Amino acid sequence: MTSDISAPPITTPEATEDREVPLRAPGDVMTLAALGSAHQTRLSFMRVLLRTLRREGWRFDRPLWDIDENGVGRALYRARGPRRTYTLVAFAHDLPADQRSDRVIAEAWDATFALFDGEPTDSDLQRLSANVPLQEAGRIQDSELTLSRANRSVRLWAHVVDRLAAGAQPDADEVEAVGYLMRTTAGYGAGKFGAADRAAVCERPLMGGPFRLEMLTVWLIRAFTLDLVEHMARAKGGAGAATLAPALRRRFGVGNSTGHGMAPILVTHPALLHAFLAARERAIARVRSLPHAAEGAKATLTTLISRAALNAQRWRSDHPLQREKIAALRADLSRLAGHVASGALNAAYPFDALMKWASKNLSPEGREQTAALILEHHGELVDALADEMGADEDALFRIDGAETIGAFKAAFTDTYAWAFQTNYTEADRCARFWYVSEEKLEPRLGERHTEPGAAYELPLDTGRAARALAEALEGWDEGEALAAFLMAHPEHRHTVRRAQIAADHPYGEIRDNLISATMLPIDMLRCKLAFFGAQRFDPRSDRWVRICMYQNAPFPHELAASPEDDWAYPQLGNA
Repeated sequence: MTSDISAPPITTPEATEDREVPLRAPGDVMTLAALGSAHQTRLSFMRVLLRTLRREGWRFDRPLWDIDENGVGRALYRARGPRRTYTLVAFAHDLPADQRSDRVIAEAWDATFALFDGEPTDSDLQRLSANVPLQEAGRIQDSELTLSRANRSVRLWAHVVDRLAAGAQPDADEVEAVGYLMRTTAGYGAGKFGAADRAAVCERPLMGGPFRLEMLTVWLIRAFTLDLVEHMARAKGGAGAATLAPALRRRFGVGNSTGHGMAPILVTHPALLHAFLAARERAIARVRSLPHAAEGAKATLTTLISRAALNAQRWRSDHPLQREKIAALRADLSRLAGHVASGALNAAYPFDALMKWASKNLSPEGREQTAALILEHHGELVDALADEMGADEDALFRIDGAETIGAFKAAFTDTYAWAFQTNYTEADRCARFWYVSEEKLEPRLGERHTEPGAAYELPLDTGRAARALAEALEGWDEGEALAAFLMAHPEHRHTVRRAQIAADHPYGEIRDNLISATMLPIDMLRCKLAFFGAQRFDPRSDRWVRICMYQNAPFPHELAASPEDDWAYPQLGNA
């Protein structure tokens, strides 16, 4: 097997010289430190979704609003495209404070949702009313594409309702301190709990990319949330109640609490992870391969750096590690602004030079932010790469047993060299183990030396498994077929399969010890959520994180008239 991670040829008129900048090496990109510093980019799923909706002329309306003065009832948000219609069915509840919990084991929520395939009939609504509020305990079917729920940010919710009811606007600092009025605590799709399987929709226009259904659901939930808070303010304040000023309204995103149960998706789907990272790295390489910066590029990048700096200034966290990273990012952006002002874009291959400078002078946060920023105004070069972010994982499942042991070892040794340097018998190098909880059937992380359960360990110890495979291969004839080895050692089939996938998908393997005492699941969560398009990561421990989604984005009724894809960073001058 061979590995080709060179950037595709650049065919735009700007890139007419022969030099082609290679992609960043997997050894630099696939460490937890790098993945845990990822930032959203033009290829993040929220941004790809909104660009597509806008370009295809999707229309949005709210055909039903049946919610009383206590904020209880149901509403429909309809998205109508050239060939398909999707409808968010939203249920608002009066949840007592003592029942509000962000934990996945909660049984009641402030709001519950399902994304319906088409337009629900009265019969559908009756069925959904009886089941969606129950979430996992209910029953949905393949006409439902996603299932979700959310809780209010109680303090900010009360503040916004009170201020609007009094005819005033909420305090902007209060809004920035939280960033959202509701946070989702789970979002299910792809066949879970009876919802339609991904295979039923992935060939449809709009839905071919990763997590499109989930991103559409969250965007419509945001519209429902802001409509609901204004409704509650009118119920309290009557005719004198105010509505949110449009610029302030857009500063509300949707919160999310994501725990470490979602982290293993990066390990269990190596081909998909490679597709995500390879598309991003190709995009970066394409921009780095431009021989000259376009006219006005310095002014454009300077403005973008200022907007990113404003975003970093508003980014708050109480987690000590994240606070250090935010402080480093703020300092990095100041250095980056000074470097650009000094003429960094005047040389040949300016973006390549800028990335090389960043790698030597900035922290991981700053380096990844710089990589994201140079993509912003090169949509014509990078946007089409969003179509390459899926993977046919079934096609890769079969092991090539005819490969010789020698050929396998050559690629395997190169890909997993990082794993062979660790002694996994040392207590701190094998301190954790991953398992599936009996209660929620979701991945969890145990402490090997102090907690029971290691007998049920999941095969996520990729480094340790790679070293064990290397040791087992010692002494085997390199001309022998790999199948002979696996007949004698079937316990290594899983690792052999991963290694064969990784040989052609070099961004598919995290090159770090995932069971060490110092491993932080939040680094894996950060990578995944950055590809969603999340910002302002706020770890609450090393195992779960709060984020904000769609902050500053246009609402459905604004999308058609909004500048295309210019919302990822806050606008300058907006108080």
